[in-house]
Amino acid sequence: MNTPKKWEKNWFEPLALSEKNSEVLAPQKGYWKDAWIRFKSNKGALIGLILIVLLLLIAFIGPLFNEHNYHSQNLTITNQESSGDHYLGTDSLGRDLWQRVWYGAKVSLLIAFIAAFLDVVIGVTFGGISGYFGGRVDAIMQRILEIMYSIPNLVIIILLMMYLEPGVLPIAVALSFTGWVPMARIVRAQILKLKTQEYVLAARTMGASHYRILFKHLIPNVMGPIIIAVTFSIPSAIFFEAFLSFIGLGLRPPSASLGILVSDGYRTLQLFPFQLFWPALVLCIIMLSFNLIGDGMRDALDPKMKK
Repeated sequence: MNTPKKWEKNWFEPLALSEKNSEVLAPQKGYWKDAWIRFKSNKGALIGLILIVLLLLIAFIGPLFNEHNYHSQNLTITNQESSGDHYLGTDSLGRDLWQRVWYGAKVSLLIAFIAAFLDVVIGVTFGGISGYFGGRVDAIMQRILEIMYSIPNLVIIILLMMYLEPGVLPIAVALSFTGWVPMARIVRAQILKLKTQEYVLAARTMGASHYRILFKHLIPNVMGPIIIAVTFSIPSAIFFEAFLSFIGLGLRPPSASLGILVSDGYRTLQLFPFQLFWPALVLCIIMLSFNLIGDGMRDALDPKMKK
């Protein structure tokens, strides 16, 4: 019977450090960096982002290219087509369409951003509390959501605008009155999945408050679906604002928005179609760009889409 050999210390000497003897590890990428890489690989989303950036730059810088004002009237130059002095022509009151289109784009985007911000604040808070506490609290809050869903949002928005003073903030409040409901349902569904994770149990064991667990641990892990929902809610808010202005429930003159410009251009469509074409084109580009960005964000922030 052979006895086992005694272990020798020199059998376990480490090798010299070199690329041949060591593993070459791939650089570690964070969640958001990885999502940005996937977002850039989506050509449609990248085109949408570029278009939005260009439109924002032109909306703020473009009015500086001529000396006209968006509300200044000059009845001697009414309904003129594009020229060196008026890049997009003039309307039926002699107002410069270049100035009005970009001013209207800023107003429409401002209303949409305010409405989206209110949707996030109300929807995330409501959905987070409903999903986190569950039980009777969740049941009561879900009945509220079902009641809100049962009423057409367009009817509520129109009724609110009939009693509110026309303005940027009242329109944004009217749009967010029902716009937060989809956000709340998305956040609730995500919180229901995450609240049973180990890190939530660890936070409870260490004595963390409900507020800290919800807003410091759970909500940050739901940022992906929240961002995706926001990118889709912005074009929806722009559409509703344009619709309200088109039917006369939006802003009042001399203010301008893309909806007001489309409404004004519709009245002179047969004689001067360019007055409708330019604001409608900007409106379509904005809505298309945000939808492309939303599709790209949904693919980039979904781990299942990772190759």
